[in-house]
Amino acid sequence: MIDKLDIYEMLSKIRKQKPLVHHITNWVTIYDCANIVRVIGGLPIMAHAPEECGDMTAISDALVLNIGTLTTPLIDSMKISAKSANQKGIPVILDAVGVGATKFRDEKALELINEYNISVIKGNASEIGKLAGEDVKTKGVEATDVQIDLVETAKKLSVSKNATVVITGAQDIIAHKDCIYIIKNGDEMLSTFVGTGCIVASVIGCFCGVEKNYTKAAASALVCFGIAAELVAKEVDTPSAFKERFFDKIYMLNKEDILKHQKIDKIL
Repeated sequence: MIDKLDIYEMLSKIRKQKPLVHHITNWVTIYDCANIVRVIGGLPIMAHAPEECGDMTAISDALVLNIGTLTTPLIDSMKISAKSANQKGIPVILDAVGVGATKFRDEKALELINEYNISVIKGNASEIGKLAGEDVKTKGVEATDVQIDLVETAKKLSVSKNATVVITGAQDIIAHKDCIYIIKNGDEMLSTFVGTGCIVASVIGCFCGVEKNYTKAAASALVCFGIAAELVAKEVDTPSAFKERFFDKIYMLNKEDILKHQKIDKIL
């Protein structure tokens, strides 16, 4: 179980140690991903070129891969960096954006998962369901109504791929085999602007960069992310204002906020 103080202590580590988080990521949200890493206390780097991406990973503390704007050359760079990360022993976070929408996307995501040691596999219900072998579809990059047991699906994928699995949604599910966390922090305003899932993957990368228990790290990242959203939603009611204030709130998140507002349950 995560102690009430653990989450703040991990956040404090990020701010003190400033983990370097290498991204090969989505062109739509790349600026927001870099910015969220910086405001939470880490250091972002976005190096996609195959000539340098492996070297950049080798000096990093975590690697975030996001297949949102997928191309074959981009996958080639991801594989170079994933190999480098595995050789160094740093965490690899895969954001399986849009899996379930096209055959190409499904195949490339599975190649990454099957060929490399992926520490955290993150997606929405339909993306994770598809990777777990369920008959589901994804609407572009948005989840569809998935009529499956999400906890069991997360456990199934976690066991088969020996990875922490994160399903984001109204309640976030974090699974590593028989260790299951349910995160109830967050606000529906997060769904009003593009890139929420991408930036939370970057936050997970920061936490994994300072904590070797990647399940605990992922759960803590989602708690902090959700608390910031709840606090901002009390102050603004439009998407643009929410997004701007959200980055400020992550930057200012403190011990009192986390101890008072965290909503995390361990169900197994």
